Amino acid sequence: MIWDKLSPFYDFFEKVYNGKCFKGIALEIVNYVEAGDTVLECACGTGLLSAPIAGKCKKLVATDFSEGMLKQCAKKLKKFSNVSIEKQSILQLPYPDSSFDVVVAANVIHLLGEPEKAINELKRVCKAGGKIVIPTYVNSEKKNAVIAAKLLGKTGVDFKRQFSLQSYKEFFESFGITNAEYKTVPGRMPCCFASFIN
Repeated sequence: MIWDKLSPFYDFFEKVYNGKCFKGIALEIVNYVEAGDTVLECACGTGLLSAPIAGKCKKLVATDFSEGMLKQCAKKLKKFSNVSIEKQSILQLPYPDSSFDVVVAANVIHLLGEPEKAINELKRVCKAGGKIVIPTYVNSEKKNAVIAAKLLGKTGVDFKRQFSLQSYKEFFESFGITNAEYKTVPGRMPCCFASFIN
């Protein structure tokens, strides 16, 4: 799997190429989490966002489909006793309905061929009145971000879609999600947080 191969280098890309944006994402993500929350993070990757979430919530279940990413994540989160790290697919989550107060899926939607399955699963496992937070790179906003996405594509990373802020809003509206709020974090490859109450 391409993500297993990229896992040792992923943090370098985030922190060096897109460091300003990464710092902004890490600061922003904790605003969606309360101290008593049980949080599910899908596509946790190397745990760059998992650590700030774990530092604030009651319990975090950090999941990814890549074993290489999960190994990197486990190293970052070893100091936290409130974290469970699990290999799971965002398209078919094993958790009961209404299990989590907050559900996070960062920087994964653009990679999915069937994003509607992921959206439905995120909504299913989130409690009624809970928060669903889906940040993703809006890499069609800047020319250099488009180039970066193409370069990543040459490594085997398969971008199914490249969002602008407007097309990201239209994406959620196409699933009937009209109550989402949007916030953009600037960077070489900007990131847009889409969040809504389930």
